[in-house]
Amino acid sequence: MKKSLGAVALLGASALTLAGCAGSGSDTASADGAEIRVWLVGTDTPQDARDYLVSTFEDENPGSTLVIEEQQWTGLVDKLTTSLSSNDSPDVVEMGNTQAPAFTSSGALLSLYDIEEDLGGSDLLPGFVEIGSWDDTLYAAPYYSGSRVVFYNTAMYDEAGVSVPETLDDYVANGVTLADALPGVSGVYFPGKDWYNALPFVWENGGEIAVENSDGTWDAQLSSDESVAGLSQVQDLMTNASLAAKDGDETESWVPFRTEQAATLSAPSWAYWSIVADEDQNDTAVVDTTGYYALPGMDGGAAQVFAGGSNVGIAAKSAHPDLAKSALKIMLSDEYQTILAEAGLVPAKTSLGDKVAAATPELATVIADAAANAKLTPASPNWADVEAQGVMQDLFVNIANGGDVAQLAADADETIESILNG
Repeated sequence: MKKSLGAVALLGASALTLAGCAGSGSDTASADGAEIRVWLVGTDTPQDARDYLVSTFEDENPGSTLVIEEQQWTGLVDKLTTSLSSNDSPDVVEMGNTQAPAFTSSGALLSLYDIEEDLGGSDLLPGFVEIGSWDDTLYAAPYYSGSRVVFYNTAMYDEAGVSVPETLDDYVANGVTLADALPGVSGVYFPGKDWYNALPFVWENGGEIAVENSDGTWDAQLSSDESVAGLSQVQDLMTNASLAAKDGDETESWVPFRTEQAATLSAPSWAYWSIVADEDQNDTAVVDTTGYYALPGMDGGAAQVFAGGSNVGIAAKSAHPDLAKSALKIMLSDEYQTILAEAGLVPAKTSLGDKVAAATPELATVIADAAANAKLTPASPNWADVEAQGVMQDLFVNIANGGDVAQLAADADETIESILNG
C-alpha cells in the first residue's frame, strides 16, 4: 500500500449536518431487486476482491445487484461530504482512517452496533475500531491497514556489535552505538518531519497526543511527563543517531537504507520491495543483508505504532440499509479479507494477520504483530486541521534541531487545543 494517509483536509462536523437520514428505514426496493453502490478508493483493493464481492453479494441477494464505483483520494472528503448528504447517496463507502472522524461524528454514517459482532467484533483491528467510533458506537469498520516495521542492515549490526533490540530503550541505544561505530551512516534514519515514527515513543512512555474530556473538549498532553520522556528519546535519535535532514520528511526514506547510508529504518511494510530492488527491478546492495523486526515496546513485545489504512461504513441515507449491511459483512468476511491479505494489505481482522503476502513467513509475522498494536491519531473531527497546519511537523523539526523539548511540547499543546476545541 503506497499511499500516505497523513494530513487530510477534513471539514468540521457542522459542515456535515444532515437532514432526515433514510438509513433507519427498510429496503423498500429489495423485493423487486435493488442496486447497491459501493465506493472503493484508489486501486489498493485488488480485482479478485472486487469480483468476489459482486458475485457473493448477488448470489446471497437474488434480484439485487452491486456496483463498485472507484473514487480517487484527491478531493475525497469533499466528494463524500456532498454525496452522503444528497438524495443520491452511495450505500457503502471507503475512507482513509484519518478521514473517518469527520463522518462518524456528523450523522453521515449508519450505526453498525447491530452487526458489529457479525463483522468481527473483538477480532477487528482495535486502533481502527477506535477511530471509526463515535460516542462509543461503531460507524466505520476497519477495512485494511498498512503497518510499520523496522528494517535493519544485518552486516552493519554485526560490525557495530549490536543485536536486535528487545525494548525501546535498547532501540535508542543501538541507534547511537551504530552511528558512533559507522561514520557517515545513520544508526537510525530519522528525518525531522517524520512525526509518524515519533508517535510510538510518546505512546510507549504512557503519553498521548490529546484526550477527550467528559464535556467533549480536548486536552492536549504532549507536555505531560510521560510524553516528554518519549519526545526526549526521539530527540536523542534525531540528534545523536541520524544524519537525515533536520527539516526533511519520510518520503523515499528507503533510499538511504538501500544505498547503505542507514543501518536502521522504520517504514511501512511495503517499503521492503523498494529496499531490495531499484526502480529497474535490479537487486540492490542490501538484498542479502536486510532484516526486519517489529519496533519493540518499552517492556518488550511490539510497540504501538502509527498505521495507515482505511475504514468502511454505510451511508446513513442509504435507501437499502439491509442490503448495504449484507455487502459490508462480505467485505469483512474471512474470505474477502484473506484476498486483501494475499495482495499485501494487512486485513481488518487480527486473526488473519498471518495471511499477509510477504517475502518470508517471518516478515508476515512481523507485519501482523505491528498491525495488531497499531494506534491512530485523536478521533476528533478537527484533527486534520492540526495536520494541515503542520503542527506536528514543526514540533519535530524543532526537536531535531535541539530545542527544549518540554517548552516545545507545551507550545504544541496550546496550538493543538486551540484547533481541536475551536
